[in-house]
Amino acid sequence: SAIDACETNNGGCSATADCRKTTPGNRVCVCKAGYTGDGIVCIEINPCLENNGGCDRNAECTQIGPNQATCNCLKGYSGDGKKCTYISLCSQNNGGCSEFAICNDTELTERTCTCKRNYVGDGFKCRGNIFQELLRDFKTSRFYFHLEALSITDIAGPGPFTLFVPHTDILNTDPRVKDWLARGTMAQILRYHVVACASLLYNDLTTISNVTSLQGDPIQISYSQNSVYLNNKTKIISSDAVGTNGVIHIINQILVP
Repeated sequence: SAIDACETNNGGCSATADCRKTTPGNRVCVCKAGYTGDGIVCIEINPCLENNGGCDRNAECTQIGPNQATCNCLKGYSGDGKKCTYISLCSQNNGGCSEFAICNDTELTERTCTCKRNYVGDGFKCRGNIFQELLRDFKTSRFYFHLEALSITDIAGPGPFTLFVPHTDILNTDPRVKDWLARGTMAQILRYHVVACASLLYNDLTTISNVTSLQGDPIQISYSQNSVYLNNKTKIISSDAVGTNGVIHIINQILVP
């Protein structure tokens, strides 16, 4: 009877090959699908080695089996891997930049933030003039409303100015405010919190002893226990909110001339 060459040990073919009888006692070895070789030795076909496995040029091809691969878009791109499109960082939430900044895509996963004209900052936080900025922050908004109500628009000018602004909670709860409004002296109180012709940062305040307010009276400045005090008792609790025409400091009491 004819000898079946494939009967023993797969005919000497690779475990990943098919042994096929030809003539009695002979056979051929053919690598299975997904493998390549002479049949005696068969290795997996890596589709990623040719034409990036059919993936988009902006995708990563990963072999997952014999002649099988998966495509995943690179960081900064979206799609199914066969087709990947560039994701503009600036197209989503202005790229994380300030609402008053211009976002520019530079390279993959990168962008720059630049404050718009008439605004200053690092692009992530941009401020306009200090009159506008008072309204944008709850802690200083009450001071803004008092300025508006009394038509005090001095700090909307080119400046520079330095503002010592009582926290909104202080202006809302101090009983003297109603009395000053009734007597018509609130405008003087507000102007006493403004210094004209200077943009004094916190570090500047630690080196000087007094400044003259827009109202005309001086404000004494002292530095003690790592804090700046005005008129020896009013403390600066937040500082250096820099705008285009000056700087805002928040204080814990109302200054009285």
